[in-house]
Amino acid sequence: MSFLSVITLLLVYQLIGELIVLQLALPVPGPVIGMLLLLLTLLFKKPLALKMEPTAQQFLAHLSLLFIPAGVGVMVHWERLQTEWLAILLALLISTILGLLVTAGIMLLLMRCSGHSPSQPDSKETP
Repeated sequence: MSFLSVITLLLVYQLIGELIVLQLALPVPGPVIGMLLLLLTLLFKKPLALKMEPTAQQFLAHLSLLFIPAGVGVMVHWERLQTEWLAILLALLISTILGLLVTAGIMLLLMRCSGHSPSQPDSKETP
């Protein structure tokens, strides 16, 4: 599958996600809905996933280019960042800690459901 075909497919799924969000007035970004739909498609259509894999690897190799708009946004809003730095810092810290706690909680829950217990260090082993 060509690079252009894969990018087109990604954009089509993003468009579908945007249309669903607009029609249903969901509080979720359209690209997130599109990404979930693409995930479901790839789970059920393994040959499509295999065809997309080489192009996806190329795309991931250049993923750092997507940080350029974020850097431009920081420069454009520099004054606002200087005046509201404390609120931004607190929001970043609190959301990071909550994200880590939720992720750890879900991991422990899934481990219990699957019959695995969190590994306990064996007292007989020496480092």
